Amino acid sequence: MEYTYLADTGVEVSRICLGCMSYGSPQWRPWVLDEEASAPFFKAAIEAGINFFDTADVYSLGRSEEVTGRWLREYGKRDELFVATKVFFPMGSGKNMGGLSRKHIQQACDASLQRLGVETIDLYQIHRLDPHTPIEETLAALDLLVRQGKVRYIGASSMYAWELMKALAVSDRRDLARFVSMQNHYNLVYREEEREMQPLCVAEGLSWIPWSPLARGMLAGTRKQLGDDSTARSKSDGLDQVLYDQPSDWEVVDAVKQVAEARGLPPAQVALAWVLYNPVVTAPIIGATKLAHLQEAIAAVDLKLEPTEVEALEAPYKPHPVKGLRPPTRAQMGKA
Repeated sequence: MEYTYLADTGVEVSRICLGCMSYGSPQWRPWVLDEEASAPFFKAAIEAGINFFDTADVYSLGRSEEVTGRWLREYGKRDELFVATKVFFPMGSGKNMGGLSRKHIQQACDASLQRLGVETIDLYQIHRLDPHTPIEETLAALDLLVRQGKVRYIGASSMYAWELMKALAVSDRRDLARFVSMQNHYNLVYREEEREMQPLCVAEGLSWIPWSPLARGMLAGTRKQLGDDSTARSKSDGLDQVLYDQPSDWEVVDAVKQVAEARGLPPAQVALAWVLYNPVVTAPIIGATKLAHLQEAIAAVDLKLEPTEVEALEAPYKPHPVKGLRPPTRAQMGKA
């Protein structure tokens, strides 16, 4: 396993981050693994040298944090691990159960600490922006958590570049804790973040931790066509059909398959190697519900693509409307 530094924090993290959305309760999503079925993934990840784990309070409505905390205590050494979680999405149907108000951030952080079984969260991220709460209040609430020792670093996810810059400016002006990372939507099928978010993060010293580096499994090569519902996740997720819906997307998938076939490798390994090829990327967040998925991701760290292969992978790309920055509506999600 290779390691790199998270921004300029001095913290070393593995080049692969294990996303823990896949572990928790199948009652939340049918493809999610329960506690016992999740154990081998944490064991294999830690044995392979992965020390970076990302979850969120909303995943399995808290159960993912509980499962993650249990197996990291079982198989890992807490001081060596870097544990990230997120806040924003509603944790229930009642009032003040979501968003980024001071009230919800404080109560959500305390709940996440208890579920994870830790005294401090290494990286606490806002899952989306809250249109009803001024960024000044959100940042002040996060800063207080840092000063209280409940959180070590704070991160952002899925917003416009101007929104991130505004948040950084507020932090600098008010001497508040500053975002050290951006968890953004980025893969071979969706590269719009290269336009503004990537250069902004380079200029401001933020690490990139992309979500959905395999386009919700589409780049793994298991589907037959665009909109294919043949996998358990695609049947119940629905978000893949919101994010990836133009013909050129499938041309990218074909390019990945061709490079992978020439190499004699799984398509997922090639697609992840391309993400890791980008020097701005700290660690893509990979989800795994089969141990082979995890093994392919780990192997991608050592796969060095040739410039001609990178060119072939990137050639079919066509510009997209900006997607993934706001929660999808029920109408967009359709049956999901």
